[in-house]
Amino acid sequence: MSGLAITGLGLVTSAGIGVEASWARILRGESTASPDANLAGQVTDFSCRVPDFDADAQLGRRTAWRQERCAHLARVAAREAIADSGLDPATWNGARVGVVVGNSLGGTMTFEQQYEILRLHGESQITPMLIPMAGVGSPTAWLTLDLGARGPNLAPATACASGATALGVARDWLRSGICDVVVAGGAESALSPLIMAGFGQLGALSTRGDDPGTASRPFDADRDGFVAAEGAGILVLERAEDAKARGARVHARLAGYGGSSDAHHITAPHPQGDGVERATLAALAEAGLTAADIDHVNAHGTSTPMNDVIEGGLINRLYGDQVPVTSVKGTLGHALGAAGAIEAVCTVLSVRDGIIPPTANLDRQDPRIELDIVRKVPRQLDLRAAVSNSFGFGGANGVIVVTRD
Repeated sequence: MSGLAITGLGLVTSAGIGVEASWARILRGESTASPDANLAGQVTDFSCRVPDFDADAQLGRRTAWRQERCAHLARVAAREAIADSGLDPATWNGARVGVVVGNSLGGTMTFEQQYEILRLHGESQITPMLIPMAGVGSPTAWLTLDLGARGPNLAPATACASGATALGVARDWLRSGICDVVVAGGAESALSPLIMAGFGQLGALSTRGDDPGTASRPFDADRDGFVAAEGAGILVLERAEDAKARGARVHARLAGYGGSSDAHHITAPHPQGDGVERATLAALAEAGLTAADIDHVNAHGTSTPMNDVIEGGLINRLYGDQVPVTSVKGTLGHALGAAGAIEAVCTVLSVRDGIIPPTANLDRQDPRIELDIVRKVPRQLDLRAAVSNSFGFGGANGVIVVTRD
């Protein structure tokens, strides 16, 4: 099958630091949601944070203090992905390396902390690093410095589709010939009180505070909203012929990407999934496949009442009710702008290893969602092609097709 070679993978998630640790817990279907001291006193006082992440130990204190947490997560995931790819930033032609990392909200914690300092102590006490720390482009910028990547760089901000959008941009750069290597993905750490209160006021968050571990329950009849998370997913992409020429291990291929806008509502998805359907058909066409060729769908599956029904109906309409579906958000929560990239890595691992992780906390499937949803235990299956869905506020949609190398 055709497509771009995916030669490197990196993950930092609420399931663990690194691909191996994250994937093991995702396959076990264990929830990562727990009480969050930073959200104490709020209606939703729990989240899915990366456990035991020490930025000073990972990156060095001299640089870590100048960066937002989303940049910390991106840098650690990118270092893993680069090492996995076998490429060496010390020897590559940095002018031919691009970096594109999606991020939807920027450094929200920094904004909130620095505003409090301004309010209490005045502008002279504000850190001079406020602007470079808090911008949406901070993870991308720090990666270019880390990697000596002097090619194009971009920070897509298509809400919760940002990570998937980044992969579409990477595809364009490689196919146009302006890059030989692209480091692409998404990073997000927006678990600040103000942002979580905002999601809460929208009615988007679960309020199952008496049992956070069961709160994220995609496609379940008793779901009541998503559980916010942080994390980063980074992939290294190359043209297939270049990867072959250097003898690289190829995990899988990015065979197709489709992007679209609903142009319907600023927060609600199109009721018939019109934009997602167009994005899916575009991704399939680029991959030279039809819906009948797809062996697995990694759903957006947010655990919100509206999204799951609309997405479930669309998947049924496109693929039927026999294609195996999962949502890793039952385990990881919803990492917002990083979700599409994290789930792209999961889809690559599923195709590579022939295994689909279970949807955590799915006890009683919503009868309106007529799908074969993997639950309780992983499902081993020969997978030739899989789709990963990502949708965002503002009607942004990104769909990728991953095929076996």
